[in-house]
Amino acid sequence: MNLFFLNVALAVAWAAVNGSFSATTLMAGFGLGYLVLLIARPVFGRSAYYGGLWRALAFAGIYVWELIASSVRVAIDVLSPRLTMRPAVVRVPLLARSDASVTLLANLISLTPGTLSLEVEEGNGALFVHAMDVQDPEDLRREIRDTLERRVVALFEPA
Repeated sequence: MNLFFLNVALAVAWAAVNGSFSATTLMAGFGLGYLVLLIARPVFGRSAYYGGLWRALAFAGIYVWELIASSVRVAIDVLSPRLTMRPAVVRVPLLARSDASVTLLANLISLTPGTLSLEVEEGNGALFVHAMDVQDPEDLRREIRDTLERRVVALFEPA
């Protein structure tokens, strides 16, 4: 039995009992359902669902932080009187191998201000990224690998 779908069913049941299918009620039901499943953990046995949800929430928080930080950097660059930007296209070798993780990574990079995913190398070997300001290509590769890619791989390709 997939615990995620059971959790969603518990959230819908909670909303039905409350008579309101608003986003707030469904989120509260999902949280309460997660707690119920956590308490009933011995019944369902070991599952990656318990840790995966926390990894997903942590990843969302980290991405929002990166989104805000890059927005501030782009705003500062745009508003500064002197242009010091060095745009570049950088080849970023990928650790991610599944199509889902590479697609998510490419979309997250494109959604981040100042960067754009251009192309995925055949076989998911590398991603070509255009960045608005690249002082050192290796720094950009390391930043993408350490802040986004490792976490995407942890979500989609658990060991």
